Amino acid sequence: MGKLPCWLLGVCLTCASLQGAAVSRPSVLFIAVDDLAPALRCYGDLVAKTPHIDRLAASGVRFDRAYNQLPLCNPTRASVMTGLRPDTIKVYDLDRHFRDELPNAVTLSQTFMRNGWWAGRVGKIYHYNVPASIGTDGFDDPPSWQQTVNPKGRDKADEHLIFNAEPHRKISGALSWLAAEGGDEEQTDGMIATESIKLMRELKRKGKPFFLATGFFRPHTPYVAPKKYFDMYPLSEMRLPYAPKEDRSDIPTAAFAHNCPVPHYGLDQLTLRKALQAYYATVSFIDAQIGRMMSALKQLDLEKNTIVVLWSDHGYHLGEHNGIWQKRTLFEQCARTPLIIRAPGSRGNGTACKRIVEFVDIYPTLTDLAGLTPPGNLAGRSLKPLLNDPLAEWNGTAITQVLRPADKRLAKPVMGRSIRTNRWRYSDWAEGKAGIELYDHASDPMEFHNLALAPDDQSRQVMEKLRTMLARKASGKAPQTPFNPKRL
Repeated sequence: MGKLPCWLLGVCLTCASLQGAAVSRPSVLFIAVDDLAPALRCYGDLVAKTPHIDRLAASGVRFDRAYNQLPLCNPTRASVMTGLRPDTIKVYDLDRHFRDELPNAVTLSQTFMRNGWWAGRVGKIYHYNVPASIGTDGFDDPPSWQQTVNPKGRDKADEHLIFNAEPHRKISGALSWLAAEGGDEEQTDGMIATESIKLMRELKRKGKPFFLATGFFRPHTPYVAPKKYFDMYPLSEMRLPYAPKEDRSDIPTAAFAHNCPVPHYGLDQLTLRKALQAYYATVSFIDAQIGRMMSALKQLDLEKNTIVVLWSDHGYHLGEHNGIWQKRTLFEQCARTPLIIRAPGSRGNGTACKRIVEFVDIYPTLTDLAGLTPPGNLAGRSLKPLLNDPLAEWNGTAITQVLRPADKRLAKPVMGRSIRTNRWRYSDWAEGKAGIELYDHASDPMEFHNLALAPDDQSRQVMEKLRTMLARKASGKAPQTPFNPKRL
């Protein structure tokens, strides 16, 4: 065979280079879990039985101090997918879509689609009313996907069997549960894992990089899982979290969510322990579904070129502070959220990261890992340096906020804002008019003692610095003078 002409040789080399680039483009498996606190063994919860998530964490980077922007389903999911803070998208509650404010926003999955990736969703990524909207598109964003799948399992048909500890409230917001008959794949979340695996198999055959978003509905109330998962948690081993008797005395009224007005909803200890059992049962059920997906990823030989992200939309209360349950607070238990990222080739895989990161960092991280250019208005920054070195200098802070509606306790709506640094959490309500909180995590990691009520000189200085930093970061403005949050 004769030599190729130089121009033809150049074309061939270019084509080969492009084909190589196409093959090397990483896929993304984007896993969301609804209402999952860091109630996982890998996060130090000794009650939880979560071997599959623990294994994922051991093979990736577990972010021990990751914080959501607003601890409620719709706002936090919209924030993650747009990479913007709630004050930018103007989404603070369950009924507003981010495109009402920003109709031309380019979401995370859209950025991947625009660069040649296939993007699809199975289950809950944007907001759904749970369990009412299971099996529908919910509060979805159609431009974000090329394909959507909305499974509906026997948990919908069995809703009449669910026990509701607070019959005056809907099961969507009450402590409610069901130890279900049947197997995993009969439940909606089992079907979600099955459909995700089917899609991975199809996408493997097509040889195209993908952004597959898989969203599980549990452990959101009602806590529904097959009975075998309840059996993993004997009721005799369930214990409510400790708090001093006077814990609530120094907490502003606005700090307590309007949908949890009295400690423990006024329920007895046995009922509360059953609720804990049910919550952990659903966590282990979801863990098993994630294990199925991780096994499929390996069997399909996709593992080596797929970025896996596991996140929950926010933290979750299980009785802390003498009786707070569920979400909508600015305490550590609600603002802190599980986040695990396994990126092929990252040098930090297998190491935990204790730097403070935010959920607005997820969007720029994934585009950076894929070599894509994200929109220029994103609020966060890429976590890639921490994925390569979890101990790298970072100087992170995190802002979480929540809106309180007007009710019998509050004459008008109140916005709460909180900033978390390496040592401190500062929160104010209506910019301080409805209360201020300061907690020193060096001596008070459970946030039992509000130092803002009788501050010493150090506390006053810290509050002033953090109040200024909170206002500037929330508005997107950089501080006027260099600031090292490690000092705080």
